[in-house]
Amino acid sequence: MPVNADFQGRTYPPTEPYRVGAAKIREFAEAVGSDDPVHTDVAVARARGYADVIAPPTFAVLIAQQCDAQLIRDPEAGIDFSRVVHGEQKFAHHRPLTAGDVVIGTLHVDAVRAAGGHAMVTTRTELVTEAGEPVCTATSTIVIRGGE
Repeated sequence: MPVNADFQGRTYPPTEPYRVGAAKIREFAEAVGSDDPVHTDVAVARARGYADVIAPPTFAVLIAQQCDAQLIRDPEAGIDFSRVVHGEQKFAHHRPLTAGDVVIGTLHVDAVRAAGGHAMVTTRTELVTEAGEPVCTATSTIVIRGGE
């Protein structure tokens, strides 16, 4: 297995704060084809009970993948990014990401296992506000293809 199995159970330090901006939410909503005005119109968002526009649910991947990069770039992990295939992504939202949020992510390596000559790594990123309020738990599984 090309990945260091000892990384299972590892937790990386929290990331630098990520400021969720209305413009980035708008861009992301347009990119994924979400035309709900709650993503682009603050008046609509406030009428629905939010402080500002909210991000589409998959927006969390932008922050979570910045956290995942800590593992991918860690030379001791033994991950050859050219052999990585994204296997699965899940989100458990505790509340919507909202424009103005400042979010910090903490990456946990939950599993490293061999499967059919490949390695599978499952990570969990806990996204919280600077005040520590849980926002989203993002779980990702990558497959690192084995040798030829």
